[in-house]
Amino acid sequence: MEKEINDFLYDPTVGKIVTFCIGVGLIWILIKWLQNRLFTKIKDNDNKYRANKLSSFIGYFLTIVLLTVIFSDRLGGLTVAFGVAGAGIAFALQEVIASFAGWLAILFGNFYKSGDRVQLGGIKGDVMDIGVLRTTLMETGEWVDGDLYNGRIVLIANSYVFKEPVFNYSGDFPFLWDEIKIPVQFGSNYDRAESIILNSGKTVAGDLSQASKDNWKKLQNIYRLEDAQTESMVSLIFNDNWVEYTLRYVVEYKKRRVTKTQLFKKILIDIEATNGEIKLASATFQLVEGSELKVKNT
Repeated sequence: MEKEINDFLYDPTVGKIVTFCIGVGLIWILIKWLQNRLFTKIKDNDNKYRANKLSSFIGYFLTIVLLTVIFSDRLGGLTVAFGVAGAGIAFALQEVIASFAGWLAILFGNFYKSGDRVQLGGIKGDVMDIGVLRTTLMETGEWVDGDLYNGRIVLIANSYVFKEPVFNYSGDFPFLWDEIKIPVQFGSNYDRAESIILNSGKTVAGDLSQASKDNWKKLQNIYRLEDAQTESMVSLIFNDNWVEYTLRYVVEYKKRRVTKTQLFKKILIDIEATNGEIKLASATFQLVEGSELKVKNT
């Protein structure tokens, strides 16, 4: 019995297994120490999140390397078999591999980060988590009007960053240009109507003009962009029914609905205060009487 115990304890395979377990333990103790002691001092949440994700990936990578190094002599005879099997596995798991490559591209290519509002694969929402294979979104829109949450949590494969455009509403420029249209009756005071609409834009969204302007200048230092107008502006067209004013303004990407409500409310109040000098237009329909039909009995 004692001989069998000694043979088991001095078996090279047992020693390698023990070495592997100890090595894995040391690797993950170091990773957890970095995450709990060092990375917690990172103030920026996005950088902290990326550091934790990257350290976990390094932990898995070192574990695989340790396994290969310790058991390399045992695996040497299976190199050809592993090569054939690896090719088959790579073909079968090509979507998984593409998603993993997408994860690396997202982390290091600055496609988007946790908390950004994006549109991926036709789905729009806020990024909750960026996993190794999938990105988790809190969806907005669909049956809910405006950019409001509808409650659905959507998982999207990271491989989509290579297949379809990635729309980021809050990346380097966290503002959007938005427009509202105001129909005004013919015969109104057009100059005063334009003044009321433009003043409403400056009052409600004017604070963002300078902030967005500064942010745009930073983009111009990085990319080739022309100088854009971030101040509110009004344009005018007319058709057979009314004169139509369009107010264009800059808004924060999460406040489009709230800003529109404030703008419409202020414009309505200011127009009603003109006592009929300006009237909002609405579609009108004229019913034309048909010709009289005379039926003769024969």
